[in-house]
Amino acid sequence: MEILVATFNRHKIDELRPLLPGHRLLSPADAGIDPMEIDENGSDYFANALIKAKALHDKAGIPTLADDSGLSVLALDGAPGIHSSRYGSLDGSKKLSDGDRNELLLSVMKQVDERRCAFYCCLVFLYGEDRYIAVQETCPGLLAYAPAGKGGFGYDPLVFLPELGRTVAELSPGEKNRVSHRGRAGRAMAAMLEALEKNLEKSIKTGLNPCRTTGGRA
Repeated sequence: MEILVATFNRHKIDELRPLLPGHRLLSPADAGIDPMEIDENGSDYFANALIKAKALHDKAGIPTLADDSGLSVLALDGAPGIHSSRYGSLDGSKKLSDGDRNELLLSVMKQVDERRCAFYCCLVFLYGEDRYIAVQETCPGLLAYAPAGKGGFGYDPLVFLPELGRTVAELSPGEKNRVSHRGRAGRAMAAMLEALEKNLEKSIKTGLNPCRTTGGRA
């Protein structure tokens, strides 16, 4: 299936490609869509993912996959959370780099002993008007006291995984996909897409319209 990925972050597309074998993932640029501002005003990861999916689906008119993800820190009541990519610049100031956001978060948590945190990833696949499937997964860990590792992006150098003894940024791409929030969500989405394709093919062969009711008016 040809799928438009509703993100202008190439790192996310690179991580999703091996998780969705058999599908051709298109970036917005591949579909002729220039970078655009999307008002992510939802109250949670799902709402923001759906907003992004609809915005790009309206532009391209093809099945669209959107990702909304972030890091939630227990001691900060879940912050940065859905504002992870804009952490430190919600007042309208210039968006911080990954490194600057990491430094800011470490400074806020400098004297805090409670280090539990988790990455979240919500994927929404929109394939028609008000027709979508969604999945959300997490990757729990501990917030490190200093960055470690050169891999990944975003907050990866700060999230230490006790079961592996390394930060997410210290994992190989394959290791990261096995344990990360996006890896887990991507595998679940792949299974749902396979089931969806089979159901759609069955509907086409039998001439059934899954949105049609019988016996009266809808």
